[in-house]
Amino acid sequence: MTVTSWTDVINYVRRRYEVLEETDSWLRFRLDTEGSRTQQVAVHHVPDVDGRAWLEISSAVGRVDAIDPGRLLELAGSSLVGGAAVVDGVALLKHAVPLEDLSVQEEFERPLTMLVASADSFEHELTATDHF
Repeated sequence: MTVTSWTDVINYVRRRYEVLEETDSWLRFRLDTEGSRTQQVAVHHVPDVDGRAWLEISSAVGRVDAIDPGRLLELAGSSLVGGAAVVDGVALLKHAVPLEDLSVQEEFERPLTMLVASADSFEHELTATDHF
């Protein structure tokens, strides 16, 4: 059994991506996507009601007042990972994974890159921009 810590995740992200902002409980960083597009993503370290640690991965699609929310829900319904949410007026794709016994490559990196690719594709379709 491998024990993965929040520090392990932070170090993994720092080695691979451009970190834009960091606190004790979350990271915001940028990934390159297709063409010359990029996509910002945030990873939050959050406990559940039993005190077990989770990672919440989220990536913005657009400002909710500038997109068709119904179309976002249709697009999110076709995505293998992540669900649509709105936080502070921003439409997001979000996905959560338990930190305990986490395989960083399979249970963090794969959902991360899949979620980011979907968020970037949805942003492109819904806003025709690369704001996030």
